Amino acid sequence: MAEQTFKALLFDVFGTVVDWRSSIIAEGEAFGRAKGHEQFRDIDWAAFADGWRAKYQPAMKRVRMGETGWIKLDDLHRSNLDELLEEFSISGLSEAEIDHWNKVWHRLNPWPDTVAGLTRLKQKFVLATLSNGNVALIVNMAKHGGLPWDAVLGAEVAGHYKPQPEAYLKTAAFLGLAPGECLMVAAHNADLLAAGGCGLGTAFVSRPTEYGPEQDFDNTAENEYNYAATDFLDLANQLGC
Repeated sequence: MAEQTFKALLFDVFGTVVDWRSSIIAEGEAFGRAKGHEQFRDIDWAAFADGWRAKYQPAMKRVRMGETGWIKLDDLHRSNLDELLEEFSISGLSEAEIDHWNKVWHRLNPWPDTVAGLTRLKQKFVLATLSNGNVALIVNMAKHGGLPWDAVLGAEVAGHYKPQPEAYLKTAAFLGLAPGECLMVAAHNADLLAAGGCGLGTAFVSRPTEYGPEQDFDNTAENEYNYAATDFLDLANQLGC
């Protein structure tokens, strides 16, 4: 597929654009210091972040399988958080504190190359999210991290969670584009395989520490993609931005 056929870049967000794990760990450590309570002193916040993320796909699967009606990601995160607080024996939090904790996903920090890379890519392409995050979450995250999206699209707007084809196809359609005019950018091979299967172009961006220093998957492009880049600045170079 020729480079010039792409008009829009569609981005996975969690892990590709923002560093969810380090962001949650940092907030957890700050929260523990602020509370100053004995129950928070010995919490392994890395394990807490990993445990929360581990509940992500199973929760969405229930929606994808039709076991429930549509449930936005904020609400899935909250149900998962309630389970996690019990698992980590964390008690005594107010409803306001739990809600603030749940919205840590709205305050995730970008990777160091993210904003500069997106700013360069925006000069030439329409930039839109194709995330499982709900609209309010992605908008607040953009405000927090200075992410220059042209459009916030994805699962909630499409009414389907990735990797369901509708998530990819409807996102392209909302932009008035054919699937082949869109380049999906992600750090996850499964996401790119699903996008490619729907006719979108594919660009792998390596995030080898998304799941921590011992990550042993999604470190490299495992399939034939249109592009494979080390970060967004490298992708911008390859796309002539």
